[in-house]
Amino acid sequence: MPFTEATTGYWQTLLGPADLPSCEPPWRQGVPARLPDGRVLMLPIRPLASRADHAVASLLCNQASFEVLQALADALAGQVEPLAPDLIVGLPTLGLALAPLVAQGLGQTRFVPLGTSRKFWYDEALSAEVRSITSPGPGKRIYLDPNLLPLVRGRRVVIVDDAISTGSTALPAWDLLERLGAHVLAMGVAMRQGRRWEAALGPQRSAKLVGVFDSPLLQLAATGWMPRTD
Repeated sequence: MPFTEATTGYWQTLLGPADLPSCEPPWRQGVPARLPDGRVLMLPIRPLASRADHAVASLLCNQASFEVLQALADALAGQVEPLAPDLIVGLPTLGLALAPLVAQGLGQTRFVPLGTSRKFWYDEALSAEVRSITSPGPGKRIYLDPNLLPLVRGRRVVIVDDAISTGSTALPAWDLLERLGAHVLAMGVAMRQGRRWEAALGPQRSAKLVGVFDSPLLQLAATGWMPRTD
């Protein structure tokens, strides 16, 4: 596939504005994502399995340097701090790298992780089926450990994940937490990928979504990758 490369060197460094000659498309290999403080994180391009001439800019928080991960967490904590949440709930898998740092940045001593691995003492009533753009197969579920239910019920929570694309992970997680008695103040992500999540979440929940940066969906052109218009 043209204009793509290995991801080994990505997510390791934040660049200053002067380090990039241009952030304008067409892009080759990497898409620049601008953080609120003006620094830039280069994201590798990954074609979609369903259609090779369509792609996304990829963020894998569990492969990022500590510097990059901390910068994303600090920016996200700053956005949700005015909401004064009681608790941060992290979504698997990659949101679990970000959520504890956000909680720590808010002065909290713990966070609550949801998981995809069902332990023998788990209760199916405390789970929901999810899908994601990178793991589109059916049958994947997220679970809340029953021992953590008292931490969630009746609490003001913010959901944290690495990214949102279609909303097919965020929506069932949001529904699950509210069904279990949590008051979801917002959802925070490092990357908002396109705008397809708006249709899944609906206007009220979409208004409660905050992100560190936006990245477009991509389409292959002769000279590189361009933002999709559909």
